[in-house]
Amino acid sequence: MTDVRELLLSRIRDVADYPEPGVMFKDITPLLADPAAFTALTDALAGIVASTGATKVVGLEARGFILGAPVAVRAGVGFIPVRKAGKLPGATLSQAYDLEYGSAEIEVHAEDLSAGDRVLVVDDVLATGGTAEASVQLIRRAGAEVAGIAVLMELGFLGGRARLEPSLDGAPLEALLKV
Repeated sequence: MTDVRELLLSRIRDVADYPEPGVMFKDITPLLADPAAFTALTDALAGIVASTGATKVVGLEARGFILGAPVAVRAGVGFIPVRKAGKLPGATLSQAYDLEYGSAEIEVHAEDLSAGDRVLVVDDVLATGGTAEASVQLIRRAGAEVAGIAVLMELGFLGGRARLEPSLDGAPLEALLKV
């Protein structure tokens, strides 16, 4: 796994002062453009699906869609998009959450998750944990079980893990890279 981590890390580009001065943005587009790195990432995340016994993958808008869909296909499970409010047609469940400045809301189709589902949340980055925490609440409100959360990269200095762990009730939080 060390070789996989080194490959993934080597394909993540630092972009200084984006989206605002003082921020070092971690750009994953070079990783996505490299078929070997993207395949290694997909395989690693699909392994987490298997180890958690997940029956569905939830991908968080928007980069969680890019990562979660191929992971679900590789693992042979269903994929469920969790979107920003107002983006899904039909009956939805929604969950509001607080951001550093303001609030946001995410939604899932009400019929996409049920009591028999074990759901792994997949996203690119764990930062403050707000969106991931809201997704955990949303999955449980739909009647499904949270199998865990898997991310490409955890930004440890932002405290997302400490925020999330109490709401995970022992379910794993897996980060392939910690920066």
